[in-house]
Amino acid sequence: MKQKKQSFCDTEYGTLKQVAVCKPVHLAIREVINETQKKYEKEGLDVELAMKQHEDFTKEMETHGIDVVHLEPKEHFPEQVFTRDIGFTLGQTIFVAEMAQKVRQGEEDHLKDWLKKTKVSYYNLLGDKIEGGDVIIDGQNIYIGVSDRTNERAIEHLQSLLPQYAVTSIPFPHKYLHLDCIFNVLSPSDAIIYPGAMNEFDEEMITSRYDCICVSSEEQFTLGTNVLSIGNKKVFSLPINKDVNKQLRERGYEVIEVDISEIIKSGGSFRCCTMPILRSQA
Repeated sequence: MKQKKQSFCDTEYGTLKQVAVCKPVHLAIREVINETQKKYEKEGLDVELAMKQHEDFTKEMETHGIDVVHLEPKEHFPEQVFTRDIGFTLGQTIFVAEMAQKVRQGEEDHLKDWLKKTKVSYYNLLGDKIEGGDVIIDGQNIYIGVSDRTNERAIEHLQSLLPQYAVTSIPFPHKYLHLDCIFNVLSPSDAIIYPGAMNEFDEEMITSRYDCICVSSEEQFTLGTNVLSIGNKKVFSLPINKDVNKQLRERGYEVIEVDISEIIKSGGSFRCCTMPILRSQA
């Protein structure tokens, strides 16, 4: 009898079967760690609204047949809603590294607790700073952002562990936080990009491999690239990103619009709020 996979991911667009999230119970801007938070630092965040929006999002995922796993929120982790960054699934392995920002350090231990409890194996990248928001997967091609959250040494270590993959490091200005805030892969032929944020060589490499949807500076600020693909050309996207959604629909994508505008004030959108554990092979 063939053993059922506990974890698997080989693209950003295979059918999403299981995903880890965390309710934004303790969402707050305690120390500014990105440009978006800088804008909303004084007005603060409406946690009750963020909770309602997160619930709407998770319920919508469940209506599409996705098993949504809720990690336990801890009071001392105000950024825990952004589960994407605490680990990433590549092939049949879940990799867990170390968080770069002090305000987030320790979140990874709670993911490991859940993995141990559910007997899902993982690889602990001890001493490595690499966050899931910087890791974009498309078959044998792995794109990893070089940011103030993910460093070259960690990328080189990951490449040494995965010689069968082509790992490409993509440096970009730290103000964009993670690679998925400026670039994402939608299908074997489509991607979404914020032009001018990465160097010319890397942008030419991306645009030669994919037919790219280009995001304006206004919709980059509202995280237009940070969509979540759940398979079969279905994509979660914010209602406010009207041009991105129009372009997606013109290419035959079903756009699932859910308002999580309160959560994005802390610097992350749909992709940031989800850590895929199991996707079907694309």
